[in-house]
Amino acid sequence: MDVDKVPAAINAVGAGQIARTGSLNVADALQQQVPGIIISDTTGNPFMPDVQFRGFVASPVSGTPQGLAVYQNGMRINEAFGDTVHWDLIPTAAIRSVTVVTNNPAFGLNALGGAVNVLMKDGFNYQGAEINTMGGSFGRIQSSAQYGKQIDNFSVYGALEGVRDNGYRNFSESAIRRFYGDVGYRTDSSEFHLNVGVAKNNFGAAAAVPVELLQRYWGATYTTPQTHDNRVAYANLTGKVEVTPTWTIEGSARVRAFRQKTVDGNPTETEPCAADPGLLCFNDDDVPANGLNGVQLANPFPDTAVLGQIDRTTTRSTTTGATLQATNTDQLFGHNNQFMVGASFDSGVTRFGASAELGTIGSNYVVSGSGIFLGRSGEPVSIGPVSLRATNQYTGLYALDTFDVTDAFSISGGGRFNYANIVLQDLIGTDLNGNHTFSRFNPMIGGTYKVTPELTAYAGYSEANRAPTPLELACADPARPCLIAAFLIADPPLKQVVSRTVEAGFRGTKELNIGTLGWKVGAFRATNADDILAIPSPELQGFGYFQNVGRTRRQGIEAQVNLTSKTLQLYASYALVDARFLDALQIGSNSPFAVDGVVQVLPGNRIPAIPRNRVKVGIDYSVTDAFKVGGDALFVGSQYFVGDESNQAARLPGYSVFNVHASYQINKTFQLYGRIDNILDSRYAVYGTFFETGDVPNFTNGGADFTDARSVSPARPRAFYAGLKATF
Repeated sequence: MDVDKVPAAINAVGAGQIARTGSLNVADALQQQVPGIIISDTTGNPFMPDVQFRGFVASPVSGTPQGLAVYQNGMRINEAFGDTVHWDLIPTAAIRSVTVVTNNPAFGLNALGGAVNVLMKDGFNYQGAEINTMGGSFGRIQSSAQYGKQIDNFSVYGALEGVRDNGYRNFSESAIRRFYGDVGYRTDSSEFHLNVGVAKNNFGAAAAVPVELLQRYWGATYTTPQTHDNRVAYANLTGKVEVTPTWTIEGSARVRAFRQKTVDGNPTETEPCAADPGLLCFNDDDVPANGLNGVQLANPFPDTAVLGQIDRTTTRSTTTGATLQATNTDQLFGHNNQFMVGASFDSGVTRFGASAELGTIGSNYVVSGSGIFLGRSGEPVSIGPVSLRATNQYTGLYALDTFDVTDAFSISGGGRFNYANIVLQDLIGTDLNGNHTFSRFNPMIGGTYKVTPELTAYAGYSEANRAPTPLELACADPARPCLIAAFLIADPPLKQVVSRTVEAGFRGTKELNIGTLGWKVGAFRATNADDILAIPSPELQGFGYFQNVGRTRRQGIEAQVNLTSKTLQLYASYALVDARFLDALQIGSNSPFAVDGVVQVLPGNRIPAIPRNRVKVGIDYSVTDAFKVGGDALFVGSQYFVGDESNQAARLPGYSVFNVHASYQINKTFQLYGRIDNILDSRYAVYGTFFETGDVPNFTNGGADFTDARSVSPARPRAFYAGLKATF
């Protein structure tokens, strides 16, 4: 529909803007171009980012409360088990556009903060061929190839991508392999596509590191290995038929198979027993640590050994789904009107397993396994191996209508009914068994008014809900916490999250002598009821559980201006995101200000890991028809450390980063290009949390205890890249 009739903020990023970043990571373009988006790096790997929009997150990290729905060609790609979003699986070169939408419940479950809609290329809208190869700092080499062609009523498109990167930190290498293909057929009144994709990606995830190690070496890591192996294969059949001049039917059917294996070296709560050092105890020196057979483990480790554990998980999910939608454009009472009604169904089956192997931690913080695996251990707080089958079924019915009251004034209204059923089957015992059902109707209403041909005002109200994921439902008991994404325990009930959003603003365009000026400014407020957070366990370091924490609120303003001409492209934006708790609660924390491992949150405390201020600026200038130069800057304000929900500790400092790039078109076919990221070589961190200082010695300081509980994710230092692109 006409963007000017959408009663909400709309942010669109095109293929050209994605190519401008020189990156095969679409999150980089989103951070550059969308005012409210910021990237947070909890994994320590740039290809596995948390994409945060208005304080809501779409993250690949299991255990992160997800708040954005993400679609690829109409196929929901939030994975079935934890609603995680693996941005590394999206074939970036094949993206036609990405639209970030707010204030619309039609996008279904999890669209608390909005939805990210990724549309892919096909042979009708992309024709020709391109090969693009780039290399540079930290062992980066990447290449992509794409081809599209239309043959009468048929089209074909394919894209192949590969990346190798050693990473800027120890053990943070990446290997990415992706393919995407599309076959299409269309007539004057219909269009059909079959698109398929596969990916096989491997990552070293360095995660947060104690600041005391970082002060000695910027590439330091803390307890490794930490590896992720992600694989996906999917097929999506879409169709669109104009049944009459005013009725259009659209539909899709899809299947997606996702597999992930993780290996995570960590400190352990296992220790020699006080009464008999020849035996092992767990979380206390008189509570047995048991093996898989339920018998207390003997201690095979030398007295001087620093014990650790290697946690492994395997997630295998298969999701299927279908969507059917009808759109009508008949006039209503003599006025233009667009009516839309649709239904969707998604079903996912997941097999999840987790284990913990005891080992020792060397002076390089590498955990070496011993072949001894932990069974059910601990009292009253316990953990154990997991084998779980989870089935989730999501059904949605929605209807939306946009009615033109006058040529200038349009109103929109509608809503969506969501029904979710989640069944958990424990394949070892019965603790995880559960059957959970959630349902809700989410309304929306809004309007737009064209004040002048160059100025539009909008305002809207909407509601959205998020059902707890199978991961969250299986880890909701404080007495049996989980190593998030590893150990699932029991399932006290969780309530679904309900978000209520109101927003309003202005947008417009104006033709100037120097080019086309586009601008927008708006304000928003989103209030979550029964929000879900991952709560660290005060008993077990690195473990936690999920809990409803009452109400939270995210509000702010966004402003953006763009200037486009034949020789100049300029953009600038500012976003303020104020995120706060509205109810009092207690949260487990390793903060220096914690009392008995707990901090007291008061109404009005800011939510950690959400920077309040973000400023973005970028420019591209054509010196000649062949030679272009440009640059961009990002300014991000300070944020509270995760674990400092009481806002007592010093904040993680804000940062500024500057990038420059240039390109030269040698001839019609070949283009040389290069870029320098973080040209000033700023040393800053994008994420901060606290850790237990006494778990592992500071080997860089003679084995003494750590004295600073802060742990941060360092950003990439200055990096140089150059590439060659051939277009045919």
